[in-house]
Amino acid sequence: MAADAELLIDRRRLRRKLSLWRVVGIGGLVLAVGAVGLRVRSGTEPLGFGAVKPQIARISIGGFIAGAESTTKLIERVREANAVQGVVVSISSPGGTTTGSEELYRNLRALAEKKPMVAFVDGTAASGAYIAAIAADHIVARETALVGSIGVLFQYPDVSGLLDKVGVKVEAVKSSPLKAEPSGFTPTSPEARAALAAVVGDTYAWFKGLVSERRKMTDRELATVSDGRVFSGRQSVPLKLVDGVGGERQAIAWLETERGVAKNLPVLDWKPKARSGFQLWSALGLGADLVGLDGLAARLRQLGDETAHAAEGGLLAVWRPGSADAAR
Repeated sequence: MAADAELLIDRRRLRRKLSLWRVVGIGGLVLAVGAVGLRVRSGTEPLGFGAVKPQIARISIGGFIAGAESTTKLIERVREANAVQGVVVSISSPGGTTTGSEELYRNLRALAEKKPMVAFVDGTAASGAYIAAIAADHIVARETALVGSIGVLFQYPDVSGLLDKVGVKVEAVKSSPLKAEPSGFTPTSPEARAALAAVVGDTYAWFKGLVSERRKMTDRELATVSDGRVFSGRQSVPLKLVDGVGGERQAIAWLETERGVAKNLPVLDWKPKARSGFQLWSALGLGADLVGLDGLAARLRQLGDETAHAAEGGLLAVWRPGSADAAR
């Protein structure tokens, strides 16, 4: 009798182990299928699953533009993908650093030389994001989108008054008067301010020249749109900032009618490959994604980008409502 009881217990233990392994196996299968589906959705070709069908690739530009290697590699992958027949660059960004925006512009121009490409302003294409938009030969914006903010900004804090109040003085030994200026610890000298203004002015001239060339504007037309303001999508058409208003469907229709892209191709999202290493904001963004908070996830990633590049300094081509100087 005791032997029967022990045999029964052993059988129950074996059943529990088998059930556990079944759950693990099913879970692994679900993850594998999900990984394959993710790669297909992102436009990559899973090894051993045949060629990806002809498609239109969607590249989304959002948040703070700072010049990421992952985005550069993404654009290169799209450019070299035989299955990609056309590209929609979907933009919703207030801009970013001038160097990051320049890098993105040049990468997109290289892509446009090989693939038919159209820009679609889904929300905002201001400052550096507008630099990205003009890389395309045709721009479609929603009627209520915000476009423009053509200008350059250099911001730095001046805490010299606060230091005087608390009795703190920062000493510096410099090789020349303009080294490490502006410091923020002392009032900016007229010479330092003039030097910074020259850099801002030169970069501003580069920005305006790019807009004039790409959008084929006269000096008078350029002067109208280059005072730092943003314009609605509806306003932007007669100002030649964009070519038409509408949604993504209208942008794709231009690819079909003007660039010979086949009709009714699937539009697939292409996204940068995940960065290696642990990053707090990215991890929080992933957590928000998992619980369905897409808006929060995007904002957390934007905070991560801005935090990562805030300490690097440099010129900004970014639209920041609420700041009197941000639109200049």
